[in-house]
Amino acid sequence: VADMPVERLKEATRDRISTAPLKEAGIKTVLDVINAGSLQHLPGIGPTLATRIKGAAQTLWQTTYDEMPARIDIKRRTPQATELLRRLRVWDGVRRSIGGTDDLNLAEELGPLSAAVTSSVTNAVAFCAPGATAAGLLESIERLRQRARRLSDAGQIGDSGDPWDDFLTRPADYFALLSELGFITEDDEKTHGDLPDDIIEAVRALELKTEYLSASLRGYQSFGARFGLVQRKVVIGDEMGLGKTVEAIAVLSHLRAIGSHHALVICPAAVVTNWVREVSSKSKLAAHRLHGPDRGAAAEYWRRKGGVAVTTFDSLNWLHQNVSGLGELACVVIDEAHYIKNPDAIRTRNSRRLLDSCDRAILLTGTPLENRIEEFRNLVGYLRPDLVVDATEIAPRRFRRQVAPAYLRRNQEDVLTELPELVEVEEWLPLTGADAAAYRDAVSAGNFMAMRQAAMVGGDKSAKVARLVEIVEEAEDNGRRVVVFSYFRDVLDQVAAALPGRVFGPLTGSVAPIKRQEMVDQFSNAGHGAVLVAQIVAGGVGL
Repeated sequence: VADMPVERLKEATRDRISTAPLKEAGIKTVLDVINAGSLQHLPGIGPTLATRIKGAAQTLWQTTYDEMPARIDIKRRTPQATELLRRLRVWDGVRRSIGGTDDLNLAEELGPLSAAVTSSVTNAVAFCAPGATAAGLLESIERLRQRARRLSDAGQIGDSGDPWDDFLTRPADYFALLSELGFITEDDEKTHGDLPDDIIEAVRALELKTEYLSASLRGYQSFGARFGLVQRKVVIGDEMGLGKTVEAIAVLSHLRAIGSHHALVICPAAVVTNWVREVSSKSKLAAHRLHGPDRGAAAEYWRRKGGVAVTTFDSLNWLHQNVSGLGELACVVIDEAHYIKNPDAIRTRNSRRLLDSCDRAILLTGTPLENRIEEFRNLVGYLRPDLVVDATEIAPRRFRRQVAPAYLRRNQEDVLTELPELVEVEEWLPLTGADAAAYRDAVSAGNFMAMRQAAMVGGDKSAKVARLVEIVEEAEDNGRRVVVFSYFRDVLDQVAAALPGRVFGPLTGSVAPIKRQEMVDQFSNAGHGAVLVAQIVAGGVGL
């Protein structure tokens, strides 16, 4: 409100308000009005106008407060923020016991016995209801004790260690908890994307079952999961970083809660490990890796026991030949769905066999529809042929409305209101003598790619490399880590050799998928000043 001019007061009331007397008195903002005390002594302001002005200012204050999302600023580690993180950490452990109605009822029934059944009692007789057994009673009591132990452990976790360390490890989980508890506001209109009203109402009406879900969901993530359940076959095109993975896991958890047992995730090899990890950490579903030398045994175990199988596009042909019952899957999830944009590709044909035979499917892609309408026409056509229209002469906005029953996309700026503004800084550096010489040689050779790299391949004689070293050192001083992207492998090698401290990479397309994930994990767990050096394309998949 310190940035709101007094003219904004007129928006908060239907009564007539004159702001001229305020300006003449040097009161320029809404915060000035709130801090000014009584206004009646000012020239031109009587009791009625003073009351109206104060009321309008309080309305703007309260409205702003209600709409202000909770923000956790790592640069301002106040005691209040630390206590908030500690309590959220405790709640994260406690909330996992939600759904234990039977255990709570049993605890109430057994409560009166606690006074009688002391350590001195050596024998007990249980008179069981018809159909019940003493062994069943003992199993229930043991289950109750385990739940109580987990609750006790959750409280102790909140008191152990620095909660900021845990927050920095998984900030998205904390913001999801804040959203679940109502401390982060979301704009419903932006949560719904371009969906028509009838679909929005149907999605809102669905109760998402979370017995098998361990993660907290943001409001927009819950809506995305319910959209997938209501519409059955959909493309979720949320922008990168919004949690498409957890939305898909929420769908699979709901389906398990209503009796379905088998689901399949198809993804690039580079993110198989991450998918297995996410399913295991964010749900109570069993994850099975159907990739690599042990895929046969894993597939057989999955068929017998159920759970979520994770495989690759290249493994689909083997899957069709060696695993029966794929048409009975509860749901198929295809991550990085733009991999099947070409209808004639083998991976697309293998994927479509599953999409056609299954009742539910979710395609995940962060690529904006507007950039490649023809590709989206293909993706939507795989799921809902009835929605496909000629996309060659149609405006992106209109096309998006036409495919809305099968397509949902939200952008970061629309739903992640707690994020700080992105700061982009361009730095122009003069060429050193070595840089200029390399550039002239590239021009003489007519080598455009060499021209693009000339200012980065001079090692310690390069102005850009020298500046990058300074940026990394500054990041270390400020407790930050750094990711360096480049298209060129030679540049990445030069950068990795020149930078101080712990450098991970280069992460390139030639790195094996499992090694790529290990590299990312090591960087994620490294201290401040660590650097990940990555190719743009390879680093952009699944990070």
